[in-house]
Amino acid sequence: MIEHSPDGIVITIRVIPRARKSGVAGVRGDALLVRLHAPPVEGAANTELVRILAAVLHVPKAAVTIIAGDHSRQKRVHVSGIDATTAASRLSSK
Repeated sequence: MIEHSPDGIVITIRVIPRARKSGVAGVRGDALLVRLHAPPVEGAANTELVRILAAVLHVPKAAVTIIAGDHSRQKRVHVSGIDATTAASRLSSK
């Protein structure tokens, strides 16, 4: 789910768009489950995903980049400036 990268981490994420409430909702299989209130239209869900991850991980939005799965529910997201241990701790507290 969380992998090391040279300047941060890569997280495998499964999103559920059009949810009643946005936020991290645990783990499903080998992916972090994130519920998004936004619909998957014109990048709204991706924008909300970046905002939520930045807030939960305490990093700037510019540090969060979707590297795979732009138009899919399964995504890979790179987060710079954080290590896997810190990220796991912050994600588990949500």
